[in-house]
Amino acid sequence: MSATRSQVAAAKRIVIKVGSSSLTTAEGGLDPARLDALVDALAARRTAGSQVVLVSSGAIASGLAPLGLGRRPKDLATQQASASVGQLVLGHAYVSSFARYGLRVGQVLLTSDDVVRRSHYRNAQRTLSRLLALGVVPVVNENDTVATEEIRFGDNDRLAALVAYLVGADALVLLSDVDALYDGDPRRTDAKRIAEVLDHKDVAEVQADEGGSDLGTGGMATKLASARLASAAGVPVLLAAAHDAARALGPADVGTAFATGGRRLTPRRFWLAYAADPAGKLRLDEGAVRAVVDRRRSLLAAGITAVTGNFEAGDVVELTDPGDRVVARGVVAFDATELPALMGHSSQDLAPEHRREVVHADDLVPLRP
Repeated sequence: MSATRSQVAAAKRIVIKVGSSSLTTAEGGLDPARLDALVDALAARRTAGSQVVLVSSGAIASGLAPLGLGRRPKDLATQQASASVGQLVLGHAYVSSFARYGLRVGQVLLTSDDVVRRSHYRNAQRTLSRLLALGVVPVVNENDTVATEEIRFGDNDRLAALVAYLVGADALVLLSDVDALYDGDPRRTDAKRIAEVLDHKDVAEVQADEGGSDLGTGGMATKLASARLASAAGVPVLLAAAHDAARALGPADVGTAFATGGRRLTPRRFWLAYAADPAGKLRLDEGAVRAVVDRRRSLLAAGITAVTGNFEAGDVVELTDPGDRVVARGVVAFDATELPALMGHSSQDLAPEHRREVVHADDLVPLRP
């Protein structure tokens, strides 16, 4: 068994994500048998001594049948109405199913604001940590009843990766209706399962499906992006089939394992790199890119060639190379209106009040290997 699979099998705190299509029928109703089978696997992991956090899709899909809707609605208002009904259906099903093992469940509904805003991020972190300390199984979902297009995660795969880091998980398991990542369309007979991903370059050429099912929003592309996000931040990931959850949560050779990319980022650096919502961009020349990415230096005004966005001092911005590829993120020390007059000038040529770093090294996270 690989080192990554051993880490997943031995994880004392583990986040499991399951999608809508793995919990519901094609007609849109919740499938009790599938949900119970998932809970059986999670309860077994709890019995083995692990703390478990479940990130569960399915609220909108669970509300379709009670509302007499034949398929997932397209408009946001009806999606929110369906989620309002379905969230109770789904929550009651989890409470009943976990009760078979004497386990309590706590529901945590999040919007992207809860991780983008630093104060909200810390509050969500405290809530989840306290639930785990009390022996509760947190069931996390996007708050579809109030989330607008501007504050949506877009899919629960990304949410799961953020939650895995937020709770300090030792591993993340993404359960899907596909049993692994393949080098091509898994419906083709010549497609080969990718068992281990040791470096993101291993899957650079993989063409992942971007579409979800009729009942959900995430395709394989979102799961691959989630696995990359979590593993880059130091959390090992296993992608496997939901119907094989019991084996995926044990030491079995199933699915695709993603090795970590190095040391785990501090909470602040993780928030900067993956959770914060950038308010603008600063384009750098090649010398500044080398200083920021390779030497981990602060960004000075002399290295900036263009400014985009309407941001204020204290906002998070993306730093791009001359080709407009994002190479870092950081907290900017100037307003967008101030920087055009400063960029390209060395510090000694600026007024004393403008000689500080544009982005200090302590507030900067390189994103390019």
